[in-house]
Amino acid sequence: MTTSGIIEIILFTLLVVAMADPIGAGLTHVLEGKRTTLVERAFYRLAGVRPENEQDWVRYGASMLLFSLVGALSMYALERLQGLLPLNPQGFPAVPPTLALNTAVSFLTNTNWQAYSGESTMSYLTQMLALAVHNFLSAATGIALAVALIRGFSRQSSRTIGNFWVDMTRCTLYLLLPASFLIALFLIWQGVPQTLGAYVDATTLEGAKQTIAVGPVASQEAIKMLGTNGGGFFNANSAHPFENPTPLSNFVEMLCIFSLGAGLTGAFGRMVGDRRQGWAILGVMTVLFLAGLAVVYPVESASNPSFTGLNVDQSAGNMEGKEVRFGMADSALFTTATTDASCGAVNTMHDSLMPLSGMVPLINMMLGEIIFGGVGSGLYGMLLFAIIAVFVAGLMVGRTPEYIGKKIEAREVKMAMLAILILPFSMLGFTAIAAVSKAGLAGIANQGPHGFSEILYAYVSSTANNGSAFAGLSANTDFYNLTTAAAMFMGRFFFIVPMLAVAGSLAAKKAVPPSPGTFPTNGALFAALLTGVILIVGGLTFFPALAVGPIVEHLSMQAGTHF
Repeated sequence: MTTSGIIEIILFTLLVVAMADPIGAGLTHVLEGKRTTLVERAFYRLAGVRPENEQDWVRYGASMLLFSLVGALSMYALERLQGLLPLNPQGFPAVPPTLALNTAVSFLTNTNWQAYSGESTMSYLTQMLALAVHNFLSAATGIALAVALIRGFSRQSSRTIGNFWVDMTRCTLYLLLPASFLIALFLIWQGVPQTLGAYVDATTLEGAKQTIAVGPVASQEAIKMLGTNGGGFFNANSAHPFENPTPLSNFVEMLCIFSLGAGLTGAFGRMVGDRRQGWAILGVMTVLFLAGLAVVYPVESASNPSFTGLNVDQSAGNMEGKEVRFGMADSALFTTATTDASCGAVNTMHDSLMPLSGMVPLINMMLGEIIFGGVGSGLYGMLLFAIIAVFVAGLMVGRTPEYIGKKIEAREVKMAMLAILILPFSMLGFTAIAAVSKAGLAGIANQGPHGFSEILYAYVSSTANNGSAFAGLSANTDFYNLTTAAAMFMGRFFFIVPMLAVAGSLAAKKAVPPSPGTFPTNGALFAALLTGVILIVGGLTFFPALAVGPIVEHLSMQAGTHF
């Protein structure tokens, strides 16, 4: 670890915290929609949407599911037909069926799991019309769903939680499009390509021929980072110099990852009428983020025991698979950030991490990516944990659990627990199937605990809608394409439906004024309780899987025993 690295981490954290409230104010203005523009009204007229007609949670969820189904089918069709469509100067053929299905579900669910190399598989049209478009739409969907849950807390005796089509339109039109345009211009200035021209053939200094992949990269990179998508133009994602060329671009891209996740906590506090509630949630996210970073940075800054005695200079730390041009602090920051919110990492892949460092992203995703997390999903996942926390607190003090003036009763607790339990059911269930099947074991490059971690990481990442991976797994097989697609689907929609039921139930309740027995939920005491509940639930659920993988691997490396 270095002094400059520690200063950079402190600066980054302070900037994230500082931008939460102003971004939250902007989000609140957009989402409350007090004024509409001519363009917005034109969209409603073309789509046949009546913005004044709000929806209950069932209709809101049905609209979201229908929109997602149509989006998945259109994306699958584009992939399968790309060989016949224009803007394909490289002449790429159709994407194979199971890979096309996996990719369609992946981008639909904001997972952006890439079992392919974008620069050698997808045409420009597919990259722009299928992948980049759904980077916008999946992010807007996540924000809309978070706002629906916020309305559940902020409204009283209401049967409705908003209009899905209106929320989607406003998020895309007033937030994601203009912000991504500005970010794309910044990235072009930094050296990121933006062209529809063919790949460039070059001659190296040795006289060899080399094809340099280019394309409409900046436009896709901007929404990839802002929308916490991760669907990079290149297979190496943000480790590729054409996606992330300079230290300045790297720092700005990291800020983009956290900007909307942090900003939504500010919007939450403003919309429920108590900004301290937003600060409490932001505080929990920040503490958990720094706790993970406190493991990754020192562990990766130390030497790798596997290289002991091999005359390898490890003064800079475990630089295997890292981007030397950014340094260890940036690598640690990006590793922790990208597994809180599904974006391509600055490391070659997470397989380059030490076992304990690899355990940090696993834990972050196992908790449901609530540490800032994907756009929208981080906040609504955290709020479901908050419901569980106040229920526990209510039992402890012998009072009816309340959160932001709403009584938390059996229906809300059951729905919250159902959503949270979907995560281990999918993550551990699919891991168990793959670990005992020939097709699953055939995809791992390593045996022993690290091979198990490769499988575990794949299904944890898929279910958490994250999309990062340990590089040792050969994911582009029929088995992994189909099973990870199922995990992505479950992690997104089986979580969302119970969450919307909670939103509808809360919106129908009247607000209860605080009483002397009400547990405070807007200060450090509540933040500490929420953090404790998150860690206890996560630890009890996932510790056995972590013990089999990263922990055993760490102990074996320290002992000089390699499986």
